[in-house]
Amino acid sequence: MANDRRDPDRRPSPEALLKAAQREETRAGKLKIFVGSAPGVGKTYEMLRTAHARAKDGYDIVAGVVETHGRNETAALLEGLEIVPHKHITYRGRRLEEMDIDAIIERRPQIVLVDELAHTNASGSRHPKRYMDVEELLDNGIDVYTTVNIQHIESLNDVVAQITRVRVRETVPDAIFDRADAVELIDLTPEDLIARLRDGKVYVAKQATRALKHFFSPANLTALRELALRRTAEQVDEQLLTQMQAGAIEGPWAAGERILVCVSEDPRSAGLVRYAKRLADRLHAPWTALYIECRRGSELSEEQRDRIADTLRLAQGMKGEAVTIPGSERRVADDAIGYAQANNITHIVIGKSSRSRWFEILNGSVVHELVRRAGNISVHVIAGEQIAGGAIAKKTVKTAQPAPAFNYRPYGVSVLAVAASVGFGLALWPWIRIENIDLVFLAAIVGVAVRFGLWPSLFTSVLSTLCYNFFFTDPYYTLLVSRPTDVIAVIFFGIVAIVVSHVAARARIQAVAAMGRARTTESLYTFSRKLAGVGTLDDVLWVAAYQTALMLKVQVVLLLPEQDGAITVKSGYPPEDMLDDSDLAAANWAWKNDRPAGRGADTLPGARRLFLPMRTGRGVVGIVGIDSDKPGPLLTPDQRRLLDALIDQAALAIERVHLVEDMDRAQRTIETDRLRSALLTSISHDLKTPLAAIMGAAGTLKEFAPALDDQAKAELLGTVIDESERLNRFIANLLDMTRIESGAISTEPQLGLHYVGDIVGSALKRARKMTVGHEIDIDIPSDLPMLRLDPVLFEQVLFNLLDNAAKYAPAESAIVIRGRENEDFVVLQIMDEGPGIPPQDLERVFDTFYRVAKSDQVRAGTGLGLSICRGFIEAMGGTISAGNRTDRSGAVFTITMPVPSEEPFLDNPT
Repeated sequence: MANDRRDPDRRPSPEALLKAAQREETRAGKLKIFVGSAPGVGKTYEMLRTAHARAKDGYDIVAGVVETHGRNETAALLEGLEIVPHKHITYRGRRLEEMDIDAIIERRPQIVLVDELAHTNASGSRHPKRYMDVEELLDNGIDVYTTVNIQHIESLNDVVAQITRVRVRETVPDAIFDRADAVELIDLTPEDLIARLRDGKVYVAKQATRALKHFFSPANLTALRELALRRTAEQVDEQLLTQMQAGAIEGPWAAGERILVCVSEDPRSAGLVRYAKRLADRLHAPWTALYIECRRGSELSEEQRDRIADTLRLAQGMKGEAVTIPGSERRVADDAIGYAQANNITHIVIGKSSRSRWFEILNGSVVHELVRRAGNISVHVIAGEQIAGGAIAKKTVKTAQPAPAFNYRPYGVSVLAVAASVGFGLALWPWIRIENIDLVFLAAIVGVAVRFGLWPSLFTSVLSTLCYNFFFTDPYYTLLVSRPTDVIAVIFFGIVAIVVSHVAARARIQAVAAMGRARTTESLYTFSRKLAGVGTLDDVLWVAAYQTALMLKVQVVLLLPEQDGAITVKSGYPPEDMLDDSDLAAANWAWKNDRPAGRGADTLPGARRLFLPMRTGRGVVGIVGIDSDKPGPLLTPDQRRLLDALIDQAALAIERVHLVEDMDRAQRTIETDRLRSALLTSISHDLKTPLAAIMGAAGTLKEFAPALDDQAKAELLGTVIDESERLNRFIANLLDMTRIESGAISTEPQLGLHYVGDIVGSALKRARKMTVGHEIDIDIPSDLPMLRLDPVLFEQVLFNLLDNAAKYAPAESAIVIRGRENEDFVVLQIMDEGPGIPPQDLERVFDTFYRVAKSDQVRAGTGLGLSICRGFIEAMGGTISAGNRTDRSGAVFTITMPVPSEEPFLDNPT
């Protein structure tokens, strides 16, 4: 049991306890997510089964919103559960239903079922997204069961788009997924899911066939299944780690593999990092590079500090986590083991020591201590020969030299502090004993150590010891000591003074290092937050240039490649577009060779700027150039390491923008191919059919005219005219669609005040051949207000809608045209008595070249008519929507046009 594994010497993690305390304090409800790899795996079904089981246990459960999608087995499970009535919202002439969160909060059940977490609410709802509704329910202390597909998780959006070539528009922030108290994966093999799809248990037959050709391919489903398994495993692993930290449970628990590699200033650390990466790939495990910063870190050379920073950067570039923690030189192994146990590490990678045996006997061996104390953690000790070739190259850019090593000021302050201590001690001498005088000197020693460090504090210790002997031991005012007790006092005072100076100086070093890390972390966090808040390449470049210049007090230019491969200035701060010849040569050399060039570098040092490559895992994405008005090297070593971190983040942001653009470009290419294919299909049918009829009729008239009577000739001529008109309509539709997609139609409408009934009459007269055999029912009040319309465009819209109704409605059925005034709008509806439109196609019928197939019969048409209708109506300031009749079968198209606020005065022409 977990209690058996608690370590009484370990304390629970403050972060984990704080998280639990905040949850208890807010009394937030618990969130359970049923996650699946794709639609149709059974998320809603399993959520309803779980709800019935909880209801049998006495829980108060209601259904806030559950989408059955016409699946009978899912609808059957919904029976027996209380359903909270939905809220009705009117949007674009359609009546939509959304979850009523106010009714649920007022009802206050223990558990509410909320299907489809990534759903976008209708305009006019309290929250734009359903996950926001869920957050409000949780904040009101109501538990929520919900469902989501893995492709809707925000962080996986780009990955899913790369796999499926479809960018999901409705996403859920990772914070919602990570907030879940329980995640249940509903898994189904691709073969079983495809079988369900073919059996009609996911989509209707036509939609299922299209889905099988695109999204629901075996390769796509396998990749999505792996994403779902991995993301769920990460969530469960994080919950396990939090519970272990909150309960001070000694690890590791090998529920999942985690790897830790210990790095140092040793040149072989880069090889250790690469070995850890290979091990992590074999185990499919996350990994961390750990550097323990000790007091000795302040004594490292700049080259060694660069090596540590570059090693940690290497780990981050290989998708690992880089961590730096403070520690003690004598307890490095304990610090590493403590971090490993706190983070459930199962493997530790460390390099074999190259120090002598005598050194290890005198100072101990970190490797031996780590192996001895690791417990259940596997320790990989890698020999030097295996990793010797993996060292990181030295920096090739000169940096500003540190301040002179010797500074007289701290020692002058030390003399003054000791003098003040002597004066203060002499003043108190008549009232205190000699044993208390040393406290005055120790105060001076601690003050100097905290302010100036080790060597000034040691100088203060020696000077304090001499003054203590000179002024306060017998014989006075000499360095001689007469009494044995005074000898012991002076010796011990000197020892204590030196120890205190060491301890205080070490505390100062750790505090300074912590402050430095805090400043660097704050700078990087600010930089990454600003980069995350922008989406376009220009904004990313501007933020990168501005923030880099602000943090390092330098001038920055950013260069990116053009289509021809040459690099040009894309952004800078202060803004500057031109580079001189030497700078341009240095920038091009840095781009081509992936190495620094320019001022302070080994190559082309005569340039005014220093140019550094911006790298990602895919290679060099750009060049950053920095300059400063001060002479000499541009940056200190610490600033150079900060610049490296800034460059890495900027390069990743640029790559992210490029990836998004690549995916959008691929999506546009796919859409273009689809439209081209649809256009060719339409042309092959809608051009060939009327042309064949025209050619046949004309050929018959030519060859057999003497043998034909007048009625036969009239029929053949009528066929030529009808098919010519049909061909003309097809070409007109293509031209209209071209005008709409080019944006020209938005500026061309000739708007004026017109009565809708007059335009309806013109459209009916024009469409009389197509509506022959249908009953036309017109219900348009004569007192409808005048509308600001383009009569030609509006008549074309009505013509297309009547053509569509005549095609899909059976013979002898009625086509109804109804108009009414609704507050500040006039609503015009065209209804037929055909089979209607499938619910999933109500929006898609307005897409270019999209057609709804209802039977084996192929109806004439290009799929352009309804798309043209929407383009024309929106150009005139109105809306059009598709729906199904409620009184009987049939489709209804609703046009909503605004009533002009002021009607201009019309002069009577008579």
